Formats: sequence, structure tokens, C-alpha cells
Amino acid sequence: MKQTLLHALCAAAIAVSLSGCGGMNAVLKSGQPDRIYAMALEYYGKEKWQRASTLFEGAQHYYIGTPREDSISFFNARCKYKNRDYEAAAQLLDDFRRKFGRSGFIEDAEGMYAMCFYYLSPGPTRDQTMTGQALMAINEFVSRYPESEQVDNFLNIHKELTGRLEEKAYLNAYTYYKIGRYKSAITALKNALKEYPDSKHREEIMFLIVDASYRFASNSIASKQTDRYLAMIDSFLSFKEAYPESDRMKEAERMAKHARDYLDSNNKDNNI
Repeated sequence: MKQTLLHALCAAAIAVSLSGCGGMNAVLKSGQPDRIYAMALEYYGKEKWQRASTLFEGAQHYYIGTPREDSISFFNARCKYKNRDYEAAAQLLDDFRRKFGRSGFIEDAEGMYAMCFYYLSPGPTRDQTMTGQALMAINEFVSRYPESEQVDNFLNIHKELTGRLEEKAYLNAYTYYKIGRYKSAITALKNALKEYPDSKHREEIMFLIVDASYRFASNSIASKQTDRYLAMIDSFLSFKEAYPESDRMKEAERMAKHARDYLDSNNKDNNI
């Protein structure tokens, strides 16, 4: 008895599903744009994003050049967004904002456009192209709509994404250091410090510049060592001035002493 009831329920569910799809397909093929649009709005209201999008796309060409064209384009883009198809949504929203700059939906479209790139932005260990895109879109939104209720949220997101780029810069530089490419590490570490002077990794970055500079000088040919040890000592002095109580100071002082000893033994004047 239970098994028979289960089979009946499953059959009914399948029938309803097929009926819904069949009804949608019939409307799409009807050639009646108002029916297609009405069904699209019905599914949109029920948050059936994929079906609503299919119907909006089916209705769209009927309304080109009419007052309804922008709303259909916007609703379709929002369906993609709500369905988490952020790449498709970003493309549709970009097309929308270029074509319908005076639409009543433009502020929401610009906001969703920025959010698409935010959701597409990966963690700091991966390529940050989308993070850069998100920051540009957010800056553009805040500039255009400074009174928008979305601004506070976007400012928080901007801070989060900037932190992601900061972390990426640090990780890239640290990777060069770990694999022994000390010249590249020095350049990358200095660039990270210049671009993000208030980085939470500032102390570590400044120490790594000292360490990488020391290793770079130590591994250099004799004719290059003097200049490179002098550069290392400059980095050490900057680190000591910034973080005199650092837990890494003894280690940094040990490297600086070795550099001074080398310079003294080679009769090179230094004022350390």
C-alpha cells in the first residue's frame, strides 16, 4: 500500500513538472509577447529565476524600441544574478548600463554589476583580475551615487577587496623569498610596502627585505657584494627605526653585524 502511494506521488510530481515545462514551451512558441511577458513576470515573482530568464529572453525581441525594453533587459539580468550566474549577469548588466543609461533601473543595475565582480573575486592565493574589476565598478558606483543607501555596504566591500589585494601582494613577494629568488623578492616586497603602507604585514615585510637583501648579497659574486651589503644595511636601519622592539630584531642585528664585518674586512667605509 505504502509503495503504491509512493509511486502515485512520484508520478504526480513528474506530471506537474512536465506540465509546467510544457506550458512554458507552448507560451514561448505562441508568438504572443504579452503572454510570454506575463508568464515571465509570474515566474520572476515566484523566484523561479531560470524559467523567468528563459521567458524574458523569449519576449525580448518583441519589445525592442518600446518602453518595456529596458525592464525586460533588467529583469533578465537580475534573474542571472539571482541564479548566481555572475559572468552572464555582468555581461547583461554592462550592456544594460551602456544602452539604458537613463533607465529608472540604472542605479540597481550599476550596483548589481559591481556585486557580480565581487562574487567572482577569488581568494588572495589566486588571480585577482576580478577583484580589480570589482574595485573599479565600486568606485564608479560610489562616485555616481554618493547618496545611495548601498554606499556604506560598498565601502565595506571595498575595504575587504583592498585587503585581498594587499594579501596577494604579500603572498607573491613571500613566494619569491621562499624559492630563493631574492632579487625578485626584494622588488616585490618593496612594491607591496609602497602600495600598501598600512599593511598588517608591514613589520614582516620590512624584516623580509632585510633578510632577502642579506641573502642576495651573501650569494653574490665578490664584485657585487659591497654595494649589496650596503643596501642591506640601509634596509636594516629602516627596519630598526620602525620596529626597535621587534621580535625579529636580534636576527636582523646578526645579519647587519655580518654585513658590517664584511665591509670592515674589505676596508670599506660605513657609518653603522
